[in-house]
Amino acid sequence: MIVQCGIVAMGELQSTAMSESTLNLRGLRCPLPALKTRKVLASLSPGDRLVVECTDPLSAIDIPNLVRETGDVLEDNFQQAGLFVFHIRRALAVPGSTMRPTDSAP
Repeated sequence: MIVQCGIVAMGELQSTAMSESTLNLRGLRCPLPALKTRKVLASLSPGDRLVVECTDPLSAIDIPNLVRETGDVLEDNFQQAGLFVFHIRRALAVPGSTMRPTDSAP
């Protein structure tokens, strides 16, 4: 799915053909940024990249902790003028298993 560049409404996901998505969570307060990020990460394929944009200062703690829990990779994060941006790579499947780190057993 290719989405043209433009304004993305709060909480919407913008995707490109290069397996990178941007999640605009500006204006949402804890715990919503972490919960929405977890939900989107669970829907991504291994190796996909998610860029999360938040304005909640607690996201600087919550998002890295979420990534550590899920086994995904926090490739980069920075803060600029009250905006917290996180670049997350979806983890590859666990070797010898068809499950990803956040998948639950049947």
